[in-house]
Amino acid sequence: CVQSVLCAISETAVCNQCYSRSFSIDYKNNCFQKDGKPFQYISGSIHYSRIPREYWKDRLLKMYMTGLNAIQVYVPWNFHETVQGVFNFAGDRDLEYFLNLANQTGLLVILRPGPYICAEWEMGGLPAWLLQKPNIILRSPASEWLAELLTKMRPWLYQNGGNIISVQVENEYGSYFACDYNYMRHLHTLFRLFLGEDVILFTTDGNTDKEMICGTLEGLYATIDFGTDTNITAAFIRQRRFEPKGPLVNSEFYTGWLDHWGEKHASVDTVKVSKMLGEMLSMGASVNMYMFEGGTNFGYWNGADHDSRFRSVVTSYDYNAPLSEAGDPTDKLLAIRDVIKNFRDIPVGPMPPATPKFAYGFVTLQKVCKTLFICKISWPYNPSYSVPIFFHRLYYGFMLYRTTLPRNVPEPTPLISPLNGIHDRAYVSVNGVYQGLMERDTALVMNVTGQQGDQLDILVENMGRINFGSYINDKKGLLGNLILGNDVLTDWSIYPLDIDTAVANGWLQAAHSGSAMEAGDGPMIYSGTLKSTGLAWDTFVKLNGWTKGQVWVNEVNLGRYWPQRGPQQTLYVPGPFLSATQPNNITVLELERAPSHRRILFMDRPQLNNTGQKT
Repeated sequence: CVQSVLCAISETAVCNQCYSRSFSIDYKNNCFQKDGKPFQYISGSIHYSRIPREYWKDRLLKMYMTGLNAIQVYVPWNFHETVQGVFNFAGDRDLEYFLNLANQTGLLVILRPGPYICAEWEMGGLPAWLLQKPNIILRSPASEWLAELLTKMRPWLYQNGGNIISVQVENEYGSYFACDYNYMRHLHTLFRLFLGEDVILFTTDGNTDKEMICGTLEGLYATIDFGTDTNITAAFIRQRRFEPKGPLVNSEFYTGWLDHWGEKHASVDTVKVSKMLGEMLSMGASVNMYMFEGGTNFGYWNGADHDSRFRSVVTSYDYNAPLSEAGDPTDKLLAIRDVIKNFRDIPVGPMPPATPKFAYGFVTLQKVCKTLFICKISWPYNPSYSVPIFFHRLYYGFMLYRTTLPRNVPEPTPLISPLNGIHDRAYVSVNGVYQGLMERDTALVMNVTGQQGDQLDILVENMGRINFGSYINDKKGLLGNLILGNDVLTDWSIYPLDIDTAVANGWLQAAHSGSAMEAGDGPMIYSGTLKSTGLAWDTFVKLNGWTKGQVWVNEVNLGRYWPQRGPQQTLYVPGPFLSATQPNNITVLELERAPSHRRILFMDRPQLNNTGQKT
């Protein structure tokens, strides 16, 4: 009885049993009921979008062997509809395959389809193409997306023979400024339309009155989230004010925390986590641990925060979770398993071991081309007005803005972004010579020199859109005029630099003549080869002495590196990304300055907790 479709082709007793399955809330006894019996879930969050498909089964089995009976899963809208109207549920995006693996493993599923998810994920899971719509109101009904997704999810509901026991509507909406009950009512109607009347729909909000007031709605079961710095009794009393009857639920019990570039690596004490988990379970509460495995923000999928300034989330989403970024069991996992043993039977058998790691050693890279070469294979966009705009043909990565100097500037002259319009970092060159950088919120002025008519190139990096709070309408590029001295710069040509496609098609290597290129700072692309060793094991690449950029291995974008700012010093390279028998192509985009040695090191362990480095 894996899917209800079986019932459409058979009238057997097995199918009758399929339809006798139930998962509900027992308001009289303040608990969930599964098939008519009291049920307490012990769950952990896992994000399939942050883990290679080849490792999904491994991670799920480790969660099951820890003693979990459920997992909690976000569905990032922008991961499945990167281009408007084009839905992708194949390969690493095959959600139904992931649900089936969980079902085979013996894990129930708490589904969180958004449409907004936060999750420290790019724009909180909302597609960037929404921003090209004039006067767009974000976190408003997403009917077409929900129709596509929830129709696929309905056969996977527990009562239909699948393993989804409950579905969250929106996500922590109480923390958003809008507090629009009509929006929540509309979502409630859509979810019921596509999922039916029997499935439990719920909300999750932070542990404050304001968040619970604006995030809850009659007809949606109200749950709460909090971590080890919270008084359990006080938090559940707050939940009881909004749900006087029914199970106590902590939908996000924080086992760790996220990292931002330039800040200390976050950690949460194992003893506090295990002690508090035991206390909640002893109260009969159902608990989901966020995260149980964090995974990796491959490519450009990291999010960002904005309080007093813009802060980008690092590539690793290790989260100090019970399973490491590479899926390895930690002491925290073992402590959690010891707690769970007191409340339910642990599956018999050994915990699956850590995936094998290998230190492949040094690889020396060669300079291939300047990043600006890629504009030769891009079609420019020429606005007829002076203000460079948010260019919506390329949603992630890099954009090149090109104009000429309007007059001679023999002395260092300030180039200014007066309205903080650099989103997010700008690398400035004159006639191909790197001048320096500008950065959102922190570095809005720099000096340049040159002659009238010299080519001014500004490479703008999107560091990830804000995923939480009031500033999620986070357009990228140059969003306002740049002023050189007293002159407003005009007549821009704008090039979307699709570096990922250039790497995948081998265009960058084709541009390399084989001769040594001149030394110089600024955006530059390097390549090299990791020779085959007969192994394709997990590894971690360290770029000691490099400044900031992006790394590709065999066309897969591993994500951003920034060792000078830290804390993350290595990038995770899953074994499935490597070939055991063929040379592995390595491409590095260095944005500021490469070391003279031009080496990178493949290690057998991660390094996530250093704040900056000396070069």
